[in-house]
Amino acid sequence: MREEGSIRVFESWLLRRMFGPKRDEVRMEWRKVHNEELRDLYPSPGIIGVIKWRRMRWAEHAALMGVRRGVFKG
Repeated sequence: MREEGSIRVFESWLLRRMFGPKRDEVRMEWRKVHNEELRDLYPSPGIIGVIKWRRMRWAEHAALMGVRRGVFKG
């Protein structure tokens, strides 16, 4: 999905802003932190996983409400 890619790019950008650049000890210069390094620095689940988990939780809640109470479908 196109939206997932955009959200992943934004998440990586945000994490790079939070953790900042990294000093390369071999070339003695600053560089961007790569995606694999970001995942090591910030091991919590990605934003896509959190969004999907919350949607499933809401779907479960709506299913338990039943037809009688009426779920808003906006």
